[in-house]
Order: sequence, then C-alpha cells, then structure tokens
Amino acid sequence: MRGDLVAETDLLAAARDGDSDAYAALVAPHRAGLHAHCYRMLGSTPDAEDALQEALLRAWRGLDRFAERSSLRTWLYRIATNACLTLIERRPARVLPVDFGPAGDPHGELDVPLVEAGWLGPYPDGTLAGHEPGARFEQREAVELAFVAALQHLPARQRAVLIMREVLGFSGAEVAEALEMSPEAVYSALQRAHRTVDERLPEQSQQAALRAVDDERLRTLVNRYVEAWERADVGALVDLLTEDAVITMPPYRTWYAGRDDVLAFLAKTPLRGKRWKVLPCTANGHLAFAHYLVDDDTGAYVWHSVELVTLRDDRVCEIVAFIDPESYRLFGLPAVLTEDRSAG
Repeated sequence: MRGDLVAETDLLAAARDGDSDAYAALVAPHRAGLHAHCYRMLGSTPDAEDALQEALLRAWRGLDRFAERSSLRTWLYRIATNACLTLIERRPARVLPVDFGPAGDPHGELDVPLVEAGWLGPYPDGTLAGHEPGARFEQREAVELAFVAALQHLPARQRAVLIMREVLGFSGAEVAEALEMSPEAVYSALQRAHRTVDERLPEQSQQAALRAVDDERLRTLVNRYVEAWERADVGALVDLLTEDAVITMPPYRTWYAGRDDVLAFLAKTPLRGKRWKVLPCTANGHLAFAHYLVDDDTGAYVWHSVELVTLRDDRVCEIVAFIDPESYRLFGLPAVLTEDRSAG
C-alpha cells in the first residue's frame, strides 16, 4: 500500500508538470469504476463515455486545484458526478417501454420506433473489468437493469446521493462536499431515493437468481434459448418463460405482458419466416444474447439486437431486446456473421 501511495504521488507530480502519460497512468486504476458510475447516473453507455471523457478532461485541467485533502478517488468521483449532472440537464431521462403505458395487444401492430426518445441502454459486462474500491454492491449487481432503470426515476441529485452513499461507499460528509449540500439534505435525499428505488426493485437480484441455478442447468437454459430462436421454435421458447413473462423492445414503445401474449407476438413477428443466429454474451450482470438476422439477398447474418434476459428461479421472466444497429460495437462483436458464425 505504501508503494502505491508513493507511485501515485510521483505520477501526480509529473502530471501536474504536464506529463500526459503520467496522468493516464494516474487515473487508469479508476477508469472502469468511473465509467460504471457514469452509466448508473445516465443509463446509457455512450452517454457514460461522454461524461467520463468530460470528467477526465476537467480533472486534467484542474490538477493544480487538487489539494489532496481527500483521496484522488474521491476527487475524481466528485468531478465525474458533476459532469453527469451537467449532462442530465441537457438530455432526456432514460426509460424503458413499460414507462410509456400499458402492455400492447400482440395481435395488433408495433408502434413506430421512437428513435428520438431517451431509452435506457445495455452495459456490456466486459466494461466492468477493473476494481471499484469501496463499492458495497457487487459490481454486476450495481449495474443490473432493474436497479439502473429504477435510478432513472430519481431526481438527478437524489440519484447521485444514493449511488455515492450506497454503491460507492462514500460518507455522508464526502457526498455533502461533492454535491455542495448540507449533511441533513444528503440524509433526506437518501431516504427519499430509497423509497422510490425500493418500490421498483424485484425481490431477488439477478446475481442471486443466477447463483441459485447450478452451472449445468444454466448451460441447458442458454442452449435451449439459442436453439429455440435459431429453429424459430415458438413453443420451445415459450416453455422457458414464466406465466407473467414480459418482453420489451426499445426503441419500440410497444411491449407485451403474460406468456400467452408473448407467445402470440413471437409467432406473429420475430419468429415468423425469419432466420436468426444467436450468440450468448452477458450485459448488466444478466444473461444476454446477440441476435443476427439473415439478409436474404446475401445470406449473411447482420447484427440486429442484444437481448437481456431476466431469470426467476430457472425460467425467463423478462426479455429486453435492445434494437440498435450500432450496439454491436459496445460488445466487441462483428456487424456481420458468415454462415460459420465468424466475422464477415
């Protein structure tokens, strides 16, 4: 630990003298945690990247003002939080289709995609590489879809208070200083935030649900899910669902609730006359699946969406299909697959 502090002091001195490589090395241990923090605040991986870059630029320009009364970590998170608060003022709240209205009729038509809406987005688990010191939640639990979605319903400062206190483990005094609030205001904001978030969280986190399913059953479920999509076998897919299963598909506002309605939608639209290739992946601490749809003209499979699956026991209770033609980049996956599933 002593050696780490000495190294940090040396890097800080060099960075203050204008050494950009020293600055990059100084902030490197904090980048993954800062990125995840920005995602929790903003609900969007691209927005998180924008906020992180802005925060690191502010920190670079303000190194001379870092008085070392607090740790470098505390100082960086303060800057990142305020960069997020600035961004929140300029961009719409991030939501899921269930926030727009009641479930739709699966025998009707999908709404026109609302591409201008502020949709919650996925967070690739690979982005979590690195350590987030002091975090009280498991890393993946703190970016689970239900938790991040619940956070987006909070006013921005309540959101910041809850994340900084309960996820990052900062003291009330540190949060008060970072957000220029009184300790009493921090405590009050934390209590209000808890009431809102706790009402929206499921009884069981996805990390707990995944731990409750042994490896063999989990592999079987993943294989059955992939095979059902690739065979366009609606019955096999529906067999994996709970009775109250839900499917949402941002940027479509339409969503469906209940196994019968999900079955009707799947049979009518995505599994009717279409050919898919599906690759397992992970996002937000959930099982996830990259979906590629065949191009009938070329025979190649083209990126379509990433589906996050929420489990209850060993069944699927929710599917969120993020339909975004560019999101393959987030997951380090190819835009096109050849027939043997290699990058095209």
